[in-house]
Amino acid sequence: MRAVLDACVLYPTVLREILLGVAARGLYEPLWSDRILREWTRAADKIGPGAMVQAEGEAVLARAAFPRATLREQPNIEARVSLPDPNDEHVLAVAIAGHADAIVTFNAQDFPRPVLAEFGIDRRDPDGFLWELWSRNPAEVAAVVAQVRDTAERLSGQDWPVRKLLKKAQLPKLGKALGV
Repeated sequence: MRAVLDACVLYPTVLREILLGVAARGLYEPLWSDRILREWTRAADKIGPGAMVQAEGEAVLARAAFPRATLREQPNIEARVSLPDPNDEHVLAVAIAGHADAIVTFNAQDFPRPVLAEFGIDRRDPDGFLWELWSRNPAEVAAVVAQVRDTAERLSGQDWPVRKLLKKAQLPKLGKALGV
């Protein structure tokens, strides 16, 4: 499965680390464009000083970890598609060019299923997407979540029960499935 990761699912660190962690285990192939990555790093600027620079470094690491994930922007395709928010048309254009099966996003209203279906692309919310990957590969997904939780605890200096961490990352269904 090939999935375009919208900037809104790359911005929260825990969610991004889980999505990229399961991709690193071969459960799906992530796709993005430089513009999507720029949107992510600009969003990180809201956190405070230095956050954008840190996000830019993390984007470099993501590009290196997934060298085939970055697709060129597709202005010719973008000019032929229409979404409720024209600022998201570049995401659909990348999905079409990359032969993606899905766009993983929180922005359901900006990616209407009927429009995406015309191109054979599905819209997936991150929780449902990861739950589906877990249902097929429970040990792999659980291992990634455990690793991300361990990192969160180490960096924050506090305990993070899995369900609490996943709820904060807007992944309650996955948290319930893991049952911890």
